[in-house]
Amino acid sequence: MSSLSATVQNIFNEPGCAKNGSKSEAERKKGCTKLLQPGSAAGGCAFDGAKIALQPFTDVAHLVHGPIACEGNSWDNRGAASSGSNLWRTAFTTDMNETDIVFGGERRLWKAIKEIVDKHDPPAIFVYQTCVPAMIGDDVSAVCKAASQRFGKPVIPINSPGFVGSKNLGNKLAGEALLEHVIGTREPDRTTPYDINLIGEYNLSGELWQVKPSLDELGIRILSCISGDAKYREVASSHRARAAMLVCSKGMINVARKMEERYGIPFFEGSFYGVQDSSDSLRQIARLLVERGAPQDLLGRTDAVIAREEARAWAAIKPYKSRFKGKKALLITGGVKSWSVVAALQEAGLELVGTSVKKSTREDKERIKELMGQDAHMIEDMSPREMYEMLKGAKADIMLSGGKSQFVALKAATPWLDINQERCHAYMGYVGMIKLVEEIDKLLSNPMWEQVRRPAPWEALASAKLHMQSPAVEIACEPALAETARRARKICHCNTVDLGTIEDAIYGHGLRSVEEVKEHTDAVGGCCKRRIEDILVSSPSAMLQAAE
Repeated sequence: MSSLSATVQNIFNEPGCAKNGSKSEAERKKGCTKLLQPGSAAGGCAFDGAKIALQPFTDVAHLVHGPIACEGNSWDNRGAASSGSNLWRTAFTTDMNETDIVFGGERRLWKAIKEIVDKHDPPAIFVYQTCVPAMIGDDVSAVCKAASQRFGKPVIPINSPGFVGSKNLGNKLAGEALLEHVIGTREPDRTTPYDINLIGEYNLSGELWQVKPSLDELGIRILSCISGDAKYREVASSHRARAAMLVCSKGMINVARKMEERYGIPFFEGSFYGVQDSSDSLRQIARLLVERGAPQDLLGRTDAVIAREEARAWAAIKPYKSRFKGKKALLITGGVKSWSVVAALQEAGLELVGTSVKKSTREDKERIKELMGQDAHMIEDMSPREMYEMLKGAKADIMLSGGKSQFVALKAATPWLDINQERCHAYMGYVGMIKLVEEIDKLLSNPMWEQVRRPAPWEALASAKLHMQSPAVEIACEPALAETARRARKICHCNTVDLGTIEDAIYGHGLRSVEEVKEHTDAVGGCCKRRIEDILVSSPSAMLQAAE
């Protein structure tokens, strides 16, 4: 069993990561994460990343070894859906206190594992190492090994204390734990030529279930999903799959690559967001399965299903595209959604004014350029103030982002749609694409936004009072004052001759040319020639009325 530092260093050298591959040897040794500033919104620690990557295992007991705050802040923080046991939504923690820090928390951890086995008897227990037990030296791996032998069930250590790095690193540490302790430890009850793995898919709001009917129709079986709606036994036997799809997520690239290396399971990176990407992913799955021995007719049947589903999707989307004409969207999200959702929004007929790339890899950025052009506005980092000014200036009609930035959009009175892991709606596959378009239309056409942009009644009253007190209003209400103000306007800026002087000279002396006007007034030079000509061609009656 490798040490934590060795595991982290191995992840930093992951050859499957394009961002890591572009670095020098010295840069790779530094790792792939920045030091977190205390008090800043860092986007999650390594423990948080490991927890959200494995939490969707539905029949597993997830035990957090550490202070109660670690479990309290991470419980149920991803909207994954389950079709089986709800044990994964039960929070288990050792709730370490000051005494445990002084004397060690291994005994408390053992008691917690025994209590879970006695009360719930799950097929496996995942034990998450956090910062405090890691710093005081608790040997979580040894306790898990002893408990596994004593209780006759897998007790898996997830060695991911938060201080080692970012959430993305935690995703990969979770994947390493699966590779070391889970994947390949059981054999499936049966296998078929159509077995696949979905890696990096978390079934957010039931998204997996929007794609599964198409796969079922083609006879393609999801042997395991890592880790949306996952069962422990399915993932343990996932090494017998014929092909795998990395579902637009670099967080589990190490799992996909090492399963290909160890078990010969080819994989590709794809997306089920948008009509075209969904079709491309289905074709790629079928192609890999045929290459691994599935019947050749799978390709034809896949094309037939794609043609039917695309026709339905485009027919449903068509009425909305005219409504979206000229509408602009701002996409503020992380990682692969920066490009996978772009394709879906463009298919809906929206114009993208920018997409965030703060957590995107070099490969992700290249995909964005392919979709949005070489001049694509890729936002590395945007402060809330800049985001507010962009929305308030009507540079975007709607913003799609995570919950962290929703209040910026609401303050700017701009429609906002949740596209991150906390969302309530599923947007994957053909059905999900239609749902995404419907939700965007509801927001853009909601009369509420026009109402909230209007000034409040008391603000409108104060503005009207201020307007009535202005000199311009006073002049407009008094004809004599208005005429005096009109005649006082400067017509010649070089000698500051006013309009009244010019009109009086023209009427009093019957002048008909600019030269004659210049002789009788101080208006000389080129700045006033055109203005005098305009006055000369005006009606005599108007000048007479002005002179009187």
